[in-house]
Amino acid sequence: MKSKLLVMFISTALLASACTEGEKNQEETPISRSTIMVENGLLTPEVMHNMGKVSDPQVSPDGKEILYGVSFTDIARNKNNRELFIMDVDGGNIRQITSTAKSENNARWINQGKEIMFLQSGELYKMDREGKNRVKIGEYGNGISEFKLSPDETKILFVSNIKSIQKAGDVWSDLEKATGRMIDKLMYRHWDHFVEEIPHPFVADFDGKSISNIFDILEGEPYESPTLPLSGIEQLSWSPDGTKILYASRKLTGRDYAYSTNTDIYLYDIGNKSHLNLTEGMMGYDTDPLFSPDGKHIAWLSMERPGFEADKHRLFVMNLETGEKRDLTRNFKYNAESPVWLPDGSGLYFNSCVNAVTGVYQITLADESVRKLTEGWYDFGQVQIAGDKLIALYRSMSMPNEIVSIDASTGEYRQISYENAHLLEKITMGKVEERWIKTVDNKDMHMWVIYPPGFDPAKRYPALLFCLGGPQGTLSQNWSYRWNFQLMAANGYIVILPNRRGTTAFGQEWTDQISGDYMGLNMQDYISSVKEMKKESYVGKVGAVGASYGGYSVFYLAGIHKNMFSAFVAHAGIFNQEHMYMTTEELWFPHWDNGGAPWDDNPVAKRHYANSPHKFVKNWNTPILITHGELDYRVPVDQGMAAFNAAQALGVPSEMLLFPDENHWILKPQNSIQWNRVFYRWLDKWLKE
Repeated sequence: MKSKLLVMFISTALLASACTEGEKNQEETPISRSTIMVENGLLTPEVMHNMGKVSDPQVSPDGKEILYGVSFTDIARNKNNRELFIMDVDGGNIRQITSTAKSENNARWINQGKEIMFLQSGELYKMDREGKNRVKIGEYGNGISEFKLSPDETKILFVSNIKSIQKAGDVWSDLEKATGRMIDKLMYRHWDHFVEEIPHPFVADFDGKSISNIFDILEGEPYESPTLPLSGIEQLSWSPDGTKILYASRKLTGRDYAYSTNTDIYLYDIGNKSHLNLTEGMMGYDTDPLFSPDGKHIAWLSMERPGFEADKHRLFVMNLETGEKRDLTRNFKYNAESPVWLPDGSGLYFNSCVNAVTGVYQITLADESVRKLTEGWYDFGQVQIAGDKLIALYRSMSMPNEIVSIDASTGEYRQISYENAHLLEKITMGKVEERWIKTVDNKDMHMWVIYPPGFDPAKRYPALLFCLGGPQGTLSQNWSYRWNFQLMAANGYIVILPNRRGTTAFGQEWTDQISGDYMGLNMQDYISSVKEMKKESYVGKVGAVGASYGGYSVFYLAGIHKNMFSAFVAHAGIFNQEHMYMTTEELWFPHWDNGGAPWDDNPVAKRHYANSPHKFVKNWNTPILITHGELDYRVPVDQGMAAFNAAQALGVPSEMLLFPDENHWILKPQNSIQWNRVFYRWLDKWLKE
């Protein structure tokens, strides 16, 4: 008996060892471009996730080449991996220069383009332009998230986290293993994590081989830069002479931080370590600072109204000698994004979403004239300058990111990367149509409609109303791996995409209207869009789907729709506005949009909370699927659980899908596949005849 047990033990140990070794070898195998087959010409979740994700193109110092990254996905391993590529600026001579098991990120040309610096697992490396002779340059603390080299490449600016809270072991030496969080102020959690660390910008010397003399720009200060949760290195900028740094920071803590959007632009002098607030008295968001090429001016994005995160993004410039500030876009009614100085400093390029399409624009400092460069149904990203060409990413509802070259004088553009051509050429995408319809108050509302591949108007198709999150934002020509509209069409649905009140590409008045009126005109806009489409003989049963504020919209429509919809899907939706106010993290957002707190005695707040979706749950009679990430602290998971429990208690057909390892978004490959399978299983059950 003992010998048998010994044999079993040895066999089990050897098997475990072999499995561990096998798993280790698999983890060390690089992920490469997918060879997945497209069946019947249709986009599927599996095909979508096997597309290469092109990002972060960087023009070489001589303007002749582009360094960029592509992330590949292995669904079986539930993992993404990013590799680096170089191509000529005309799109030719593409070569892959890395093939490793760990992602290379934030890759930048250095040493006149002879070498490349990059991050891997939070550590700094460099290699030659062929991807060889890789050496580690340095590391810091718990890791480096992003970096920027000074113009002369003698210094490096990077972001790393510092400890921001006191733990039990810091107070009592005998409690090193205690795990209790001692909290005495807001905001103690943000987006998907408890705030135990915050990002700080650091400066170090760089001699071409290693970093040294590291110091924290915000040493001893409890403020973050870049600001959480989604800002990055674009909030930091070197002066042309490398002696100064611009950074954006909201220098508030606790309750003040939770209720404020007052992010300012600071000028930091490396020599004397002084900080100067350049936007003192500008009380809204001030972000994305940039030195002009001669260092005499700065540009940045600014929102005017404090506490409102969706105010107009104005493009400001400031003369550093005189202190004069100018709003360059005061006569341009749309938002400015992603500014880039012209090489001679006479103006800037920027992006703007206008009428649901994000284009490239140019503005001149002298007369503030704005010129639109790009046309067509594509969303363009931030540009980089390559001689007389501009290099950027662009995408559409029918194509993920690719690299495009734009003629800076004519605006004509040409796609120069074709990372996913081997898949896209085999997929039949649904036709995308633009419509303008009338609202209940006789306004003109924009909407996109996507039809199933092979659409036949003589047949009837189920339709999906997509309810936008935000609530501010725009349904533009964007490709998403979370809510992919072509994927909905490929599953046999007509997709209805109205840019209802609150969207941001139609002027600030259209955007502002939704604040304090969640239950009002934008809900009528949704209903108007469905009524318009139901005039068509080919539209059958209709479902409504959405996330975040879109989930709120689904919950609210479920209580008022009077049998317009046959099924609902709400992801990360707001169900109980009163409870949401007291459990979300960024309190400036509900305070502005809701008209105040649940206890405030003003007409806007009272109307808002009286019309919370949970107040209408007794009217629910339509099948509903509710999904949520348990790490979601923007819209906490108990919102989804409460909605599901109410539906179950009322006998409404309902299901719930919870992800313990996801936040506001479902990001992991297999989780996303599972979400899509549950999503379409539910909709097919209730909408397909």
